Amino acid sequence: MINKIIAIQGNHPSKLNLKTDTSIFLANEIQKKDYKIFYYDPKNLSIVNSKVVATGYFIRFDYNNKNFYKILNKRKLNLTKCKFILIRQDPPFNLEYISSTYILETIKNKVKVINDPTSIRNVSEKLYSVKYQKFMPNTIFTQSLDEIKNFFKSHKRVIIKPIHSYSGNNIKLLNKFSYKIIKKYIKKHDYIMCQKYLPKIYKGDKRVFLMNGKIVGAISRIPKKGSFLSNLSKGAKPINTKLTKTEKKISNLIAKDLKKEKIFFAGIDFIDQKLNGDINVTSPTGLKTLYDLSGINLAKTFWEKLKI
Repeated sequence: MINKIIAIQGNHPSKLNLKTDTSIFLANEIQKKDYKIFYYDPKNLSIVNSKVVATGYFIRFDYNNKNFYKILNKRKLNLTKCKFILIRQDPPFNLEYISSTYILETIKNKVKVINDPTSIRNVSEKLYSVKYQKFMPNTIFTQSLDEIKNFFKSHKRVIIKPIHSYSGNNIKLLNKFSYKIIKKYIKKHDYIMCQKYLPKIYKGDKRVFLMNGKIVGAISRIPKKGSFLSNLSKGAKPINTKLTKTEKKISNLIAKDLKKEKIFFAGIDFIDQKLNGDINVTSPTGLKTLYDLSGINLAKTFWEKLKI
């Protein structure tokens, strides 16, 4: 019989924001069904004697306590003893991240991993959107200075993003082509995404939550004054929202595709009814924010869809 254990591979709990963190929200919900939470950092994931083990700790989360987590006991655990493993650490998508997916891949037929480690390695959060470019603002993926210069000539105001970053980090809005700035940016980030700037971002973007091939909810995020970044971590304000017919159509298409890719939980974003190209599959966020805004508990939906 499988133990009632949920493993979470994530950043240390002390780095999490209790008010907004989705990992805590998911863990808190499953604790109600008497599941134990085993928490570990990816750097403490190993293969020893042909077994995938992690050194971490059993932990309990409590929204009613200022010290919102309590480490119960530290131990090394054979991860096949778990019912589910949630991959919830933040990117960057680096070699440590890739290696952890290879390790977890060896046991995914013995324990369900969310999201599937092979899939999150193959579904690049930015590059996967290439197949949906007809729904996006004009976008190129490149590290060619000539291509970027031509793109600037056509669009004047351009957003640039690293291919493998997250949470709005290192995103810049440029009003003109600067050889010096772009060359330095490429040297740091290699391939980048250049996208026509959509001025209606000041009205906010929409984060759509997808689970098991279905739309399950959405919120809007309004950038703080003077900013073009709609990430909550960058000071954006969340509000309730409804999806347009266009947004629903695109979201349903992507949801079905991601289910075929064995992606169970994802978040996609729209600006002015256009897909912005971020297909969030590594550690999608926003479920606690939706709950606080609307009372809709997608953590409960998450576990129900997993038939736990």
